[in-house]
Amino acid sequence: MEKVVLAFSGGLDTSVCVKLLEEKYDMEVITACVDVGQPEDEIERPGMVANKIGSSKHYTIDAKDEFASEFIFKAVKANALYEGYPLSTALARPLIAMKIVELAEKEGAAAIAHGCTGKGNDQFRFESTIRSGSVCDIIAPVRDLNLTRTEEMEYAKSHGIPTPSDKLYSIDENLWGRSIEGDILEDPMVETPEEAFSWTRSSEDAPNDAQIIEMEFEAGVPVAIDGEKMTPVQLIRECNRIAGMHGIGRVDIVEDRIIGLKSRENYETPGAMLIITAHKALEQISLTREELKFAETISQTYAELVYNGLWHEPLREDLDAIVDKMQTRVTGKVMVKLHKGGMRILGRESPCSLYSQDAVSFEDKEMDQREMAGMVKNYGLQAACYQKVCKKD
Repeated sequence: MEKVVLAFSGGLDTSVCVKLLEEKYDMEVITACVDVGQPEDEIERPGMVANKIGSSKHYTIDAKDEFASEFIFKAVKANALYEGYPLSTALARPLIAMKIVELAEKEGAAAIAHGCTGKGNDQFRFESTIRSGSVCDIIAPVRDLNLTRTEEMEYAKSHGIPTPSDKLYSIDENLWGRSIEGDILEDPMVETPEEAFSWTRSSEDAPNDAQIIEMEFEAGVPVAIDGEKMTPVQLIRECNRIAGMHGIGRVDIVEDRIIGLKSRENYETPGAMLIITAHKALEQISLTREELKFAETISQTYAELVYNGLWHEPLREDLDAIVDKMQTRVTGKVMVKLHKGGMRILGRESPCSLYSQDAVSFEDKEMDQREMAGMVKNYGLQAACYQKVCKKD
């Protein structure tokens, strides 16, 4: 009997896949859960569910540190936002797929399986990464058998498969963010109920007193909060705690999926919003105007590559090389005020700052203002010529 490694979360889709792979594909199923910062119970539960269903082996793979330093912080340096929100689920999928590929090679598996449907984004993210690093066959039972959610539930019930029936929404959670979708949220006119949120307080329930924090960066990467050095995982979690407490990081959008469907999505990304906001503020004094303009193009392209599951696209590596060079000067400190769902930059400083207080001062005499007359006279020359032509008509 050939082996198959199944990326396993313990949810309905992947739980059903265990039995489907045994019954429909006649394969020995090895399950694996990759820890990218999910809650502790979401790491422990898959192992218990897998054993109950009957997988031959189950692995729990700790990838939190790698996720933070090699994926999240690359996205921070690029200010990666897709249609206005920080990428969390999309950023974790390539790493999960890479760890599954490594495990499949270790186990001598003939195939790799996932529980994605044919309507979502994750099928692209998983499979593009798997194919770039493995020659294993890829099996997607839910998609391949064209199963509906109701059919999955019926199959699970008839085979004694435990399902997370207490969950009203479909939730994906990792170190960088939490996504909430499905059920009543599929109606874009329905307000997201307060009980759907877990990481963030509402602005009404946030503390009345504002909080000011100082975040320190080295070469574009956050390294300390209020003078306390932290590991990447510790720092991200602390930013999630602080920003979430102040009602920051809720995003409710209708986004464009890879296949063209519009999907209503809710996200909680408090730490991501705080870090990227501070990072952009530091860039403003350490990068030139032309660098900042080009950085906007990089940010959009980088985010689209990640969202579309193209982490292994050479362009992403090319952009990392450009970004890393630019970010060598994004070092310094940023003060941020958090209050009732809002953030405000209070100050920033950098040893690489291009800001000159003396030069910009109204009292400065070093730059002779009279020398600007010729430059100003010819500024907008083509536009002035155009206006004259229009008046002739």
